[in-house]
Amino acid sequence: MNIIMVLYIIGWILEFEAMFMLLPTLVGVIYREPKAALCYLLTALFTFAVGFCLKVRKPRTTDLYMREGFATVALGWSALSIFGAIPFVATGDIPNYINALFEAVSGFTTTGASILSDVKHLTHAGLFWRSFTHWIGGMGVFVFIMSVLPLMGGSTLNLMRAESTGPSVGKLVPRVQDTAKILYQLYLALTLLSTIVYILCGLKPFEAVCISFGTVGTGGYGLVNTSIGSYSAAAQWAIGIFMVMAGINYSAYFYLIRRQLKNAFAIEEIRLYLTLVAVATIVIALNITGYYPTFGEGLRAAFFQVSSIITTTGYSTADFDLWPSFSKSILVALMFIGACSGSTAGGMKVSRVLIYFKELWKELSGMVHPRQVKVLRMDGHVLENETLRSTSAFLGAYFILYMLSTLAISIDNFDFTTNFTAVAATLNNIGPGLALVGPTCNYNGFGIFSKFVLMLDMLAGRLELFPILILFKPGCWKKY
Repeated sequence: MNIIMVLYIIGWILEFEAMFMLLPTLVGVIYREPKAALCYLLTALFTFAVGFCLKVRKPRTTDLYMREGFATVALGWSALSIFGAIPFVATGDIPNYINALFEAVSGFTTTGASILSDVKHLTHAGLFWRSFTHWIGGMGVFVFIMSVLPLMGGSTLNLMRAESTGPSVGKLVPRVQDTAKILYQLYLALTLLSTIVYILCGLKPFEAVCISFGTVGTGGYGLVNTSIGSYSAAAQWAIGIFMVMAGINYSAYFYLIRRQLKNAFAIEEIRLYLTLVAVATIVIALNITGYYPTFGEGLRAAFFQVSSIITTTGYSTADFDLWPSFSKSILVALMFIGACSGSTAGGMKVSRVLIYFKELWKELSGMVHPRQVKVLRMDGHVLENETLRSTSAFLGAYFILYMLSTLAISIDNFDFTTNFTAVAATLNNIGPGLALVGPTCNYNGFGIFSKFVLMLDMLAGRLELFPILILFKPGCWKKY
């Protein structure tokens, strides 16, 4: 393990986080919140100083193999959350540090699970930082750093693979740094476009920016207690559409810009993803017909919640915990599926679900025709054994962690629905679940131990399990 190099990169992460904190500092100045502005400024200086100290000792070698990549990403995201929670406590927005850490982890992992029952008392700087953490964590801080600094040459691909979502990660263009730049350019463009559209739909500029952070980053922190329910119908449709767009593999946008329409529409995962959104919306809209005055209102509510849950954003316009069991079951199923790989969304990813069904169909075909040789393909390419192996390993690790987490938080003696959906909502980076963690409730009722379990789930879910799990393997820390 190249520990010096790991600490060196974490130093860079903290320095970038310190610079990010200057934005809520500016917001505090604009909205005449001197205490908040000063707290964010001092925290930024402290975070920068710690990052600088970690970078004092230069590494002899900059090589990063997969285990260093996984460890760096896991520790980097942990450090990001630990320091990102400090201003919440310093400003008094969230006086308890454990609660502040929960809020920060939830923000950076784009989960949106909150311990707050009332967000109206937060400062504008706090609201902005809370939403901005979604945007930072959405595409990934390592991808951002790689787009700015060529730290390790070719080894940066191991960092991108450790942080990015989906069963496999490749390069859009030959150089990893250029790929990172393209991804962040697309990310920024989608953020700016959604902000403009939200303003046109009647949102105030501050609201539009913060909601855009949550939409494009698929986070879900709202600015009011009703989440998105108090906004106009036009705004709800717009936010729903942008959530769906944020859940699409960013490779498709790259192909569209390059006018490679055939490649963009040939991605099987995207076709299945959009089909799931359409079918689930129609089915739920028909199932909740009696809950709304008109079918149009029910359709809007169904589309918004389907878009929010499958992209693991977590915004809400209605208390879907009051919907029929059939509709709630569909939403819970979408929690596990998630959106596309290569997007900012959480969940298992549509691509993995597609691979699982392809493998199942192959096994069934093999039972009927034992001598048949069937090769699995996706998007016209043969699925490599390494991809199939890692996908199967992910499924096993996912359900083991899910089972252990559900068992662990049951110590608080909440009902099964609460525990089951709380783990589903955190491990899949969604936010709201059902029962006591429904869209109108929060996670403050859990004990300290359970909150740490759920924070671990949020980090594991955002980083696709393995970067977090590898930290607990003793061999990971052995020197070469």
